[in-house]
Amino acid sequence: MAPASHGDGRTFVVEADGGSRGNPGPAGYGAVVRDADTGETLLERAEFIGRATNNVAEYRGLVAGLRAARELDPTARVRVRMDSKLVVEQMSGRWKIKHDAMRALATEARDVFPPQAVSYEWIPRAKNKHADRLANEAMDAGRRGGQWSPSRSTAELDTGPPETSPATGPDGEDEAVPATPKVPSAGWGPDLGPPTTFLLLRHGETPMTPQKRFSGSGGDDPALSETGRAQARAVAASLAVQGTVQAIVSSPLRRCRETAETVAARLGLDVRVDEGLRETDFGAWDGLTYAEVRERFPDDLEKWLASPEAEPTGGGESFAAVARRVSVARDKLLARYPGRTVLLVTHVTPVKTLARLALGAPPESLFRMELSAGSLTSVAYYADGNASLRLLNDTAHLR
Repeated sequence: MAPASHGDGRTFVVEADGGSRGNPGPAGYGAVVRDADTGETLLERAEFIGRATNNVAEYRGLVAGLRAARELDPTARVRVRMDSKLVVEQMSGRWKIKHDAMRALATEARDVFPPQAVSYEWIPRAKNKHADRLANEAMDAGRRGGQWSPSRSTAELDTGPPETSPATGPDGEDEAVPATPKVPSAGWGPDLGPPTTFLLLRHGETPMTPQKRFSGSGGDDPALSETGRAQARAVAASLAVQGTVQAIVSSPLRRCRETAETVAARLGLDVRVDEGLRETDFGAWDGLTYAEVRERFPDDLEKWLASPEAEPTGGGESFAAVARRVSVARDKLLARYPGRTVLLVTHVTPVKTLARLALGAPPESLFRMELSAGSLTSVAYYADGNASLRLLNDTAHLR
């Protein structure tokens, strides 16, 4: 007997949506599978996914909806209806997908059914109320510290479309996204439960540190000096007394891993490595002092100081590129460790970037922060998408 083709199965309509309260912020998706002939609701899916952007949440909703349809009939044809023009245009092949997270999710979506079995249609938000309701139910459940259940519906179906403001999504395409709510500073709003706290530790000193040389991720990978090892032991002793760190994540570079392993041994924890926490690639400047760079590459240095989009000589990373990379790592870690205190062992630029983003400060503020080797900085992230800078360049434990 020949296997069933996709002309032999049923036809389903998948409606999907996703949302983020903060963009990025606490996020969730919803998806519903309907019978195309009768309009009957066959399956619902919804999930709180932690901190993410609107676009990532919408893609997660699409994947969940397609997988639900496949559970019902793997030979079906599917008509996807979404109010995200970005997702519809990208999945239809008319727009490029440049953002790594969305590219991976788009690949997941394409792998559920053969491409010829799925079509995409944009619909107004008002016609996507069911999926929107499910996404809001998922976010409501996440706010309470739980997950969506079809037996516990809390969102209103006919609340009307949310206020929107034009914005550019992480893929560089213009799309209407929910306007960021005007919320009070952390500590003045409602009780949102314990925040996720990132304790940001700049690695201990290396032989290059006292010479103030550029030391990035593209050149040598120096080890800690004896002074740096002593700083790591001092941090470990201080954090052991406090007893608040619940997980440790490190940059892959040697100076960070050595610092992290010293602390981990004292606290009895394991070290997870995240590539997103590595230092800037300073290109041809790596190993040079500021004076040497100014002498050899004066024009490039001037551009770098003037614009976050400028790259160091020789194909290094711009501050804008580092900010995008660090933001992805931040969101991933916030989703992994909700409500916990995590020690991130990293470098000058990632620490300054996380502090800058928490404050909503402009890129030039990077040049106005001082970070000592072995110093601690702390940022708390709340469930409503707010962040609070609690500590910057603390070195009391080293004295």
